[in-house]
Amino acid sequence: MTSSRIAGAAALLLLGFAAVAVAAATTAARPAEPLRLLGRTEIPGYTGDFDHLAADIADHRLFMAAEDHGTVEVFDLATGRHLRTLKGFNTPHGLFLVPGTHRLIVTDSGRRGSRILDTRTLAVVGYIRLSPGADSSAYDPTTGRFYIVTGGGDVGMRVSYLNEIDPRTGTLLRRLKIDSDHTEAVVPEQHGGRLFVNVADHDEVDVVDKRRFAVVARWPITGAKTNLSMALDEADHRLFVVTRNPTRMFVLDTRDGRTVASVDVPAIVDGAFFDAARKRIYIPGAVGEIGVYQEVDPDHYRELARVPSAIGAKSGLFVPALERLYVAASPGKRVGGALLWYAVR
Repeated sequence: MTSSRIAGAAALLLLGFAAVAVAAATTAARPAEPLRLLGRTEIPGYTGDFDHLAADIADHRLFMAAEDHGTVEVFDLATGRHLRTLKGFNTPHGLFLVPGTHRLIVTDSGRRGSRILDTRTLAVVGYIRLSPGADSSAYDPTTGRFYIVTGGGDVGMRVSYLNEIDPRTGTLLRRLKIDSDHTEAVVPEQHGGRLFVNVADHDEVDVVDKRRFAVVARWPITGAKTNLSMALDEADHRLFVVTRNPTRMFVLDTRDGRTVASVDVPAIVDGAFFDAARKRIYIPGAVGEIGVYQEVDPDHYRELARVPSAIGAKSGLFVPALERLYVAASPGKRVGGALLWYAVR
């Protein structure tokens, strides 16, 4: 081989090494997707909406409220395999496993009321008798109280109620009337004395004092309507409120209620989940994508990714102990939904 050919070959070889090095550097610099799809379980024969989910980590089960089907669906928490369909409900919405017991509360907006199930047999062992329309719910581990929203336009009522329940007995302790026919998510502070309530038809967040059980402030959501979903970063005093018209996430300072940031999120949302370990928010949209947002600092947020999911996947559950996000794909007018689950990275 002539010297010129040797030189040319060496140059090509060096260019090849350079290209590999650049590609490796680019791959190393590119962040991994924040969510990795682990599996999908088809749910044939269903129409309408799915609603909230609950994870029974000890017994490796996932519960899902199939509100328009009038059932609660049971899945294997690890594999996603469908295990069982629980019947006899009207319109189930929320699910809550009572700590230290073998009880599962299913909030149901039907007139027969919410049910209490024995998690060992999955049989109904009691009812929580409230006004019709039981829907959104939340648990406060600091007080051991459970909160259920009832009333509203879906059951022909012009007002809503925030009901304080003893979850171990199902006893109604107190009831707060809210001048609203569309009250949605409830989020309690874990280290403070307040509850935050989405009052969707007034485009505001009502702040409820736990001790007095009274509204002490009303924070307006300016520039959007129909605030349905909510999540809380209590350590940084930030409340994440997701609206439908338009679909945006508003970040409120919980010390005074002012809006410090807002970002676009996937359309048609029915759940927002805060990952305290990573300072992230996961927002599933029915358009078929999950928005993932990183808290840069308490006043600034950036979109990390829009992870593909499925059409109708607007509700879900983040399980920090498993580092998994589950989403339920509602079929709507189509036939057949799905459960998808992701590893959080």
